[in-house]
Amino acid sequence: AHKSVNFVSTLLQITMSEQLDLPICLGKMSVHLYFGDELVCYFCLTGVIYLKNMITQYWPDRETAPGEIPPYSIPEEDRHCIRENIVEAIIHSPELIRVQLTTCIHHIIKHDYPSRWTAVVEKIGFYLQSDNSACWLGILLCLYQLVKNYEYKKPEERSPLIAAMQHFLPVLKDSFIQLLSDPSDQSVLIQKQIFKIFYALVQETLQVDEDDRPELPWWKCKKWALHILARLFERYGSPGNVSKEYNEFAEVFLKAFAVGVQQVLLKVLYQYKEKQYMAPRVLQQTLNYINQGVSHAVTWKNLKPHIQGIIQDVIFPLMCYTDADEELWQEDPYEYIRMKFDVFEDFISPTTAAQTLLFTSCSKRKEVLQKTMGFCYQILTEPNADPRKKDGALHMIGSLAEILLKKKIYKDQMEYMLQNHVFPLFSSELGYMRARACWVLHYFCEVKFKSDQNLQTALELTRRCLIDDREMPVKVEAAIALQVLISNQEKAKEYITPFIRPVMQALLHIIRETENDDLTNVIQKMICEYSEEVTPIAVEMTQHLVRLSGDLESCFICGRSIC
Repeated sequence: AHKSVNFVSTLLQITMSEQLDLPICLGKMSVHLYFGDELVCYFCLTGVIYLKNMITQYWPDRETAPGEIPPYSIPEEDRHCIRENIVEAIIHSPELIRVQLTTCIHHIIKHDYPSRWTAVVEKIGFYLQSDNSACWLGILLCLYQLVKNYEYKKPEERSPLIAAMQHFLPVLKDSFIQLLSDPSDQSVLIQKQIFKIFYALVQETLQVDEDDRPELPWWKCKKWALHILARLFERYGSPGNVSKEYNEFAEVFLKAFAVGVQQVLLKVLYQYKEKQYMAPRVLQQTLNYINQGVSHAVTWKNLKPHIQGIIQDVIFPLMCYTDADEELWQEDPYEYIRMKFDVFEDFISPTTAAQTLLFTSCSKRKEVLQKTMGFCYQILTEPNADPRKKDGALHMIGSLAEILLKKKIYKDQMEYMLQNHVFPLFSSELGYMRARACWVLHYFCEVKFKSDQNLQTALELTRRCLIDDREMPVKVEAAIALQVLISNQEKAKEYITPFIRPVMQALLHIIRETENDDLTNVIQKMICEYSEEVTPIAVEMTQHLVRLSGDLESCFICGRSIC
């Protein structure tokens, strides 16, 4: 009898009969049992256990060899009926029946979702958003079984669940907040079930915090592998750059290994371009290796078709102002300054590695500079360009200043570039753009100004940033830019002379605030440039430096490092 069509679906109807009053051939059952405070129909309990055993054993279709009698599976007509009604059965059943039915839906989801039963997600979504809180516990049990089916699956196999949970999680959050003020047993049970769903969802796939990911052994292993490859190429595998005893090894490495490694690392850069996570040191060492390949014909031949893509999709984003920069600037501008001026950070920074690769490519390979400048110019002249992209473009141009100022086609245009694309940034409401404007003037301090007015404008804008700007990182960049302009532009010293007192006071204040070594060098050079002018304020400066010395001594006595 159990193999008859409609037998299994009838079992479900029997199970539901007490709650939904569905018409069934057996009629209403009159024998009941008490379980705690619940009155449960004996025939319902027997029927649901039988139903559970049938579903766990006979739900999926079974494959058979040709000529064999197919083993029994629940007919599709019955399966369809059960899929249509089991969610409602779980919602409305007493706990003792519900426990058995949740086992049933677990097996059904395992075999039928998403290929045969996408509607389960729609049903769960419908009841989750219901105003009838009596439905919530039952529907959460259904959702829990959906999540449990994917709990230990690989991330790439979880996409159907993730797609569903993107809709369910906001609803669960709102429901949980609504329940917090209700201390009843039912409310707490529902809260517990939401917690269980979230735990099953995240326990195997919750990503490590991005700050901690570089410390994972997988990334450390990649980092050291790349460290070795980059060092091998730089010190022992680069013909023309190695000592005599390594010439043979260098030739073998370049011909047999360098291109193969490079191809692998180009894939790494492609992953970064596609927004896949990449540990900073892995990215840095990848760029270092690629940089070594620019100088050699065999590796350049392989790299050349990709270099413009690398510049635009890897180097450029690395040189733009980022969310992490903004967060640090706002939360701790002094730490931001330390990070930007720490020479040890440069040794491990992907941004510095990107700058180096950009400089090497533009200085050693034809057409790269022209295409790069075209790319940057397009961003600078775009009317509604993202300020962060403009920052990145100027960062790239400044990094190439040494090359640009040696090529007539570019050096004659740099004053125009400063006038039209840098000077206006001093009026920007964005602190990082004002800082970038100062930084660019620093790197183009050797520009031969044809217009004295443009030189005066550069000096005046920088001086105002140093003295009046409200953002400390801007003041630091302005201090360095002003000093190098004075040292490299003959007419600059004369222009700044009337302002030397407030300039020196501002420098002393910034040094006291930031304890930045670069600024100590700045003030030394300024004193050398303006030895006569600073004499009237020498006592004041000395007192200021004595106070600074006392502050530093106190730091060391208290055991607090200033580095």
